[in-house]
Amino acid sequence: MQVLKKKPEVLAPAGTLEKLKTAIYYGADAVYIGGNAYGLRSRAGNFSYEEMQEGVAFAKRHEANVYVAANMVAHEGDMKGAGDFFRTIRDIGVRAVIVSDPALIETCMIEAPGLPIHLSTQSSATNYETLNFWKQEGLERVVLAREVGMDEIKEIRNHTDVEIEAFIHGAMCISYSGRCTLSNHMSARDANRGGCSQSCRWKYDLFELEHQGVCQAYTDEETDEPFSMSAVDMSMIHHIPDFIENGVDSLKIEGRMKSIHYVSTVANVYRKAVDSYCEDPAHFTFQQAWEDELWKVAQRELSTGFYYGTPNEQQQLFGRRRKIPVYKFVGQVLEYNDASKIATVQQRNSFSVGDKVEFYGPGFTHVYQTINQMWNDEGEPIERAAHPMMKVRVQMDAPVKPFDMMRKAK
Repeated sequence: MQVLKKKPEVLAPAGTLEKLKTAIYYGADAVYIGGNAYGLRSRAGNFSYEEMQEGVAFAKRHEANVYVAANMVAHEGDMKGAGDFFRTIRDIGVRAVIVSDPALIETCMIEAPGLPIHLSTQSSATNYETLNFWKQEGLERVVLAREVGMDEIKEIRNHTDVEIEAFIHGAMCISYSGRCTLSNHMSARDANRGGCSQSCRWKYDLFELEHQGVCQAYTDEETDEPFSMSAVDMSMIHHIPDFIENGVDSLKIEGRMKSIHYVSTVANVYRKAVDSYCEDPAHFTFQQAWEDELWKVAQRELSTGFYYGTPNEQQQLFGRRRKIPVYKFVGQVLEYNDASKIATVQQRNSFSVGDKVEFYGPGFTHVYQTINQMWNDEGEPIERAAHPMMKVRVQMDAPVKPFDMMRKAK
């Protein structure tokens, strides 16, 4: 049996410290986070230096890495303090910084020597000459443009030894490599400096100008949504072997603003798929349960993006959804008592006695349970856990573990 010793990194998003710890518990080899400046997610729970320090320490204890995204397009005045920022995160122990702006790259090299730099997908790297250029400039990794196809990845790998990172799951921007100005024009929020209002996700009507100078709404017999600019989400769970065989070093999951339900589920699935392939490539078999699991957190339809051809209208959010998620995240296990078979759960959404729920945990474990008895923090029997973040004790038929998640069908 052939075993692949070099596994690609499973790289997960972490918008908060809680999400960082969750991603690593659920199998991520590395996480990427944002600081309080220079990133593209101003509304994510960006990290203070103290939170970075705690996150890096946690990651090191679990043999994982932390990368910091500083991938904004810098305007006049945005460079102030960048040197101090890069030096500080280097000294905290951040493994690498993800940058797109050449001036920020140069500042990092000069002001924070020893801090590795990864080129952001915002820089639109689509060929091996570009990767080799950035290698000569001193970068160790390039995050490929999202428009690169799988055949192009193979060609790139054949001509460079730069580390390659590629997106495998999550929301995809409709604009080229995410460089959009719709938000700037429509809501005065700069997408390339962290303020994207996701104008492409809005609902639009399409109008036709009549000869008489009267605008008339365009209608379509099959849909009440005649115009769309919004891409569906990406899911490459069926194609993990292609990434590994073509030498991709890091498999990136999008979603710093998503919930711990999303982060835990997606990291768990891709960890399982990567491990399964690398353990025995010759006998690898795709498991439908992996895709089914992803659908429990998917909020949009899923596609393979540009990897196997140019997306068509089926890869846009147009008309009625072809598939709708049916699960809701309702709690997280805080502790479990083996003697009493009682789990203490922190409520995240309401659930009641009689509900059929699913507990899942790292390593792709699952426990299915009908809630027959539960008590509040004072030990009083209750029929419904209705208050956000309340602690509830639940009688279990099978054991669960701290950090296991709990969900139920909607």
